[in-house]
Amino acid sequence: MTNPFLPASYELPTQNGNYMKFKQGDNNFRILSSAIIGWIDWDNKKPIRTKEKQEQIGENPPKHFWAFVVLDLDDNEVEILEVTQSTIQTAILALVKNEKWGDPKGYDLTVTRTGEDLLTKYTVVPSPHTKLDKEVEKTYKEMEINLEALYDGANPFEKKAGKPEEVEEVPHF
Repeated sequence: MTNPFLPASYELPTQNGNYMKFKQGDNNFRILSSAIIGWIDWDNKKPIRTKEKQEQIGENPPKHFWAFVVLDLDDNEVEILEVTQSTIQTAILALVKNEKWGDPKGYDLTVTRTGEDLLTKYTVVPSPHTKLDKEVEKTYKEMEINLEALYDGANPFEKKAGKPEEVEEVPHF
């Protein structure tokens, strides 16, 4: 029996906003910017990010974070990804230091999440080097994302008045 209210193939769209979160299974993305690094703590459900490690605010100690702009290949959206998981940071750092891989802006990454809560595990697999699509590069540049705004608790996607800052070039491998 068909329901005339919605098409049979209808699915609710996922809404991540402007930030990529790791879901169960494969998470495919291309890093578009260099990373900012620092420490994140929480004060009444509000993230507090600093460049230097600070005294603990919330009930858990601050976590070291990396944040960078990515193209979420699963949603085809330019978003910010914040990584606090040391296993992911260690794997990406190993790729950066490997002369055959180098700068992760030149290839796609797949982070696979398995398990739940304290049993959650992550694996990181790079894909062969590829050129970034020109339209993606154009979209990214036009967005003028200011990652440094995260340190001030501001919106990195809010465009500044006046002359925009230079956006970092994405390598074309």
